[in-house]
Amino acid sequence: MHVAHANFFPAPKELDAAGVLAHWPSLADIPEAVASAGVRVSVIQAAVTRERLMRNHVDYHFIDMAPANTVEECARRYAQVLEAIHADVLHVHGLGFARHASFIAHLLPQLPILLQDHADRAPRWWRRPQWRRWYACAQGVAFTTTELARPFVGAGMFAPHTTLFSIPESSCRFTCGDQARAQAETGLYGDPCVLWVGHLSDGKDPLTVLDGIAQAVARLPGIQLWCAFGSAPLLQDVHARLAQDPSLAARVHLLGKLPHAHVERLMQSADLFVSGSHAESCGYALLEAMACGVVPVVTDIPSFRALTDDGRVGRLWPCGDATRLADALVSLARARPTRAHVRAHFDASLSFAAVGRKWAQAYGHVFDDHRRGVS
Repeated sequence: MHVAHANFFPAPKELDAAGVLAHWPSLADIPEAVASAGVRVSVIQAAVTRERLMRNHVDYHFIDMAPANTVEECARRYAQVLEAIHADVLHVHGLGFARHASFIAHLLPQLPILLQDHADRAPRWWRRPQWRRWYACAQGVAFTTTELARPFVGAGMFAPHTTLFSIPESSCRFTCGDQARAQAETGLYGDPCVLWVGHLSDGKDPLTVLDGIAQAVARLPGIQLWCAFGSAPLLQDVHARLAQDPSLAARVHLLGKLPHAHVERLMQSADLFVSGSHAESCGYALLEAMACGVVPVVTDIPSFRALTDDGRVGRLWPCGDATRLADALVSLARARPTRAHVRAHFDASLSFAAVGRKWAQAYGHVFDDHRRGVS
């Protein structure tokens, strides 16, 4: 089977194909995972120059979209490439590009289409009729978990023939490493050593996490929380919370923004990974932590339920509930899965090899469904 991945978001115009792949490593992640499952994969990427590159068994077609001023023109250019390479299935990244996919379906009615969610939102009610027509071109739509499809399904956005798939949005190449050596390099310590990686923002809810740590201190006097973060609109609130509680402040370390490679060493140093997120389309930081064997203590939201096997690996706690977080921290500090156990779950269900197999199965499903529908 030959599957084509379509990326309509334009590549940075100052970069050539190799530069784009270096700048956007995620561009290659899912195609390479699919290729590892024995599927032939091509990637069609919007760019400002025409270029072709083969890397790790994936064939990249960078096509010049500068003259394409409309969605119809863009779709026509993609359709020309798809027809020339004889693709069997089209994988469109982003539900926001359903209109592009719909035009391609009109031009190539024999080509089954699968859309992948990337933190997309259901259209506003007044736009739904036209989006229903566009989404009708899809034989399948993939979310990290089909629970995330509920806003779309509830609004009647997908056609009856459209199959929903639960496939993690991506994976991670981090490894477990040696915890003692990593701690010697990073300086992290604690009993337990707890790591936060995420923005200090309302949606990530760091203040509830701080309250949970504070409540756990009496039962876990050796606990230490290490926080790596990018944007920090709540940084002043975090500082104010720490200023109110010297005991908490002595256990919280604000590391700020760090290079991605250093984040891997932080993950390898930690015992527990904590997140207070209220919503995630996947949860890349959680994937990274589990790839390193770190035990998750994360909020009970759909994507985290999917990644942790409904909390069987680690613990889930209700959003905004600091007391339940504290209880989960204490419980796992006393008896937690081994790093090998967490990594084994990652390898079996969340690794690139596992994700690639799931995509291969999904492509076969939509291909067969489309062929039966056409016949």
